[in-house]
Amino acid sequence: LFDGIYPFYPQQRKVPVFDVSTIIVIVVFLSFACSFLFIIPGIRGRARLYWTLRVLLSLLVGAVIVAVQFTGDWETGWVTANTSYKSFSHALVNADIGLHVGLAGVNITLRGNPVHQVNETIDYNEHFDWSFDADYDHSYSEGLERGLPNPILYVAEKFTTQSPCNVHRQYRISGHYASATLWVAFCTWLISNMLFSMPVLVYGGYMLLVTGAFVIFSLLSFSTVRNSPMCLIQFGSASLHIAYGGSFWLTLATGFLCFVAGVAVVTLHYFNLDLLKTFFDLREDKAEECQEMTEVYVNTHFVNKGL
Repeated sequence: LFDGIYPFYPQQRKVPVFDVSTIIVIVVFLSFACSFLFIIPGIRGRARLYWTLRVLLSLLVGAVIVAVQFTGDWETGWVTANTSYKSFSHALVNADIGLHVGLAGVNITLRGNPVHQVNETIDYNEHFDWSFDADYDHSYSEGLERGLPNPILYVAEKFTTQSPCNVHRQYRISGHYASATLWVAFCTWLISNMLFSMPVLVYGGYMLLVTGAFVIFSLLSFSTVRNSPMCLIQFGSASLHIAYGGSFWLTLATGFLCFVAGVAVVTLHYFNLDLLKTFFDLREDKAEECQEMTEVYVNTHFVNKGL
């Protein structure tokens, strides 16, 4: 104790939405996109536009499927309130309290208004992991030992296994199955790209539909957390309410994009196969196969000699 107050030890920070894993995924897919842009001048005619649309849309789908597994904004919520700052102190601070829920854990943000209050800098980002290889209660206990601010500990306590809210198990299992389903969607996305590189376009369309289905299944898995009523997170007269965040809606849009693309490929296969082959640059040049000489020059000397 220092003058009857628990000391605040330096802790490892974690950005609530983008972390190192998400940045690595984005950089990898951007590298693929830039590599393709270097070779695209070698493609002639309208095929250049078709190749650009196909490759960029495919990379976008793959990047989203992988990146959203590491983001922390599947559910988000903010509230501004006057609240106690730390234990054994009656000092109140005005701060923004943010809650960001991901597939693998929860991130709690505390930012003062202004940042400098009570002779301290109030700017915290704390991550509590609940994946199957992590112990959420242990992380919460470490936060207690470090003397984290009361608002962070109050919100984090709602997700412990001993909390009366009883939402820890639901969030943990839902996030685990949503992540597993997204990895399956990533595998089917890879298979669809392989099939599109072969003259079996309709099967690539079917795999796109399967990819969209697994993406939607991951959203349904995560949405089951709404079956468990969330405890009220109250700061004085203000309440912190959470709603679906950017990663959830981005994943939903990606799933619909896979469905639209898959339906378009299958429909064109049965109703306009030539247009589909043209878009995928697989149309055979019939002019070369059935090439006819429009003008023929005959040497009359050899004709008369033959006759």
